[in-house]
Amino acid sequence: MKTRIGILGMGGVGGYFGGLLAKEYYKSDSVEVVFIARGETQKVIAKNGVKIVTDSDEIIAFPFVVSNDSEVIGKLDFLICATKTYDIEESLNSIKKCITKNTVILPLYNGVDASERISELFPENELLQGCVYVVAMILSPGIIKKTGVYEKLFFGSTMASLTTLNKLQSIFKTASIESYLVENIDEVIWEKFVFISALASATSYLNENIGDILKNKASRELYFSLLNEITLLAAVKGLNLPEDIIMQSILKLEKSPHDATSSMHRDFIALRKNELESLTGFVINEAQKYEVDVPTYEMVYKKLVFSDLLPSE
Repeated sequence: MKTRIGILGMGGVGGYFGGLLAKEYYKSDSVEVVFIARGETQKVIAKNGVKIVTDSDEIIAFPFVVSNDSEVIGKLDFLICATKTYDIEESLNSIKKCITKNTVILPLYNGVDASERISELFPENELLQGCVYVVAMILSPGIIKKTGVYEKLFFGSTMASLTTLNKLQSIFKTASIESYLVENIDEVIWEKFVFISALASATSYLNENIGDILKNKASRELYFSLLNEITLLAAVKGLNLPEDIIMQSILKLEKSPHDATSSMHRDFIALRKNELESLTGFVINEAQKYEVDVPTYEMVYKKLVFSDLLPSE
C-alpha cells in the first residue's frame, strides 16, 4: 500500500520541498505526493507541473494529484503544512476529511506556536515539529524561485514513534532533501525563530533587504538589538540555545543572498496579509508573560501595526 503525502501550501517552502518530493516519487510504487492547492496555482500545476528555478538550473515536477477537493485528495498518511501562520486553522479545517487519526502532521511554519494550535484541532494525531532554512519565493503561480545554497529541513518529536520518524527521514533522503532528524527539536525551532523573527521585523520596519541592513550601521544596530531581546526572552523561558546564538544568526544573515529579504517584508510591500502577529507580536506577548523588556520589538510592532502598508480588512 502506498504512502500518501500531502503538501498543504504551495509557496516558497511547500513549493520547493514539495517539488523535490514530487520529482522523486512521480512514478513511484511506494509513495504518492499530493499538492493541495486552489485557483490559478492549481490550474497551472495540473497543466505544467511545479517549476523550481534555482541559480543554476530548473526543475519541473508533477504530483500524483493537485486539488483542493477533499474527495479528490483522499486520505493522507503524512501531511506537511507550509502555509502562512495566519492560515493554520482555516487551511487545515478545509481538508479535515483527508486527515484520519493515523495521519502524521509535520508543520513547517515560521512561528513557534504552530504545534500547539494544530494539536487543538487534531488532539489524537501524531504531531511532529519542524522548521526549514531556505530562500525561496513564488515568481508566479506554480513557479518557485530558490536562491542561494543554504537549504536545510529539521524535524523531530518527543511523542511520535521512532518508526514514523525514520520512515519520513528515509522519504526525505531519497528525494535528496537535506533533512535532519533531531532530538532537541524545540531548541532547533527556536534557533530558527530567533533568526527569522529578528530578520522579518528588521526588514519590514526598515523597508530594507539583507544587503542594506549589513552595510548600514544604524540598521545593523537595530537588527542586533532585536536579536538581543529575543535571545534574552528565550533564556528566561528556559530554552537551551547555543551561547553564540547571536553570532550564529549574524553569520546566517551574511551567508544569505544580499538582495533577498524576508517573506513578511515582501508581503508588506505587496499589501498582502502578513505574519506580523506570529513573528513580532508573539515575542511581545511572550515577553509580557515572562516580564522581559523588549523595547525594540515594541517600537517595530507599533510602527508596523499602524503602517499604511497594512492591507485593509
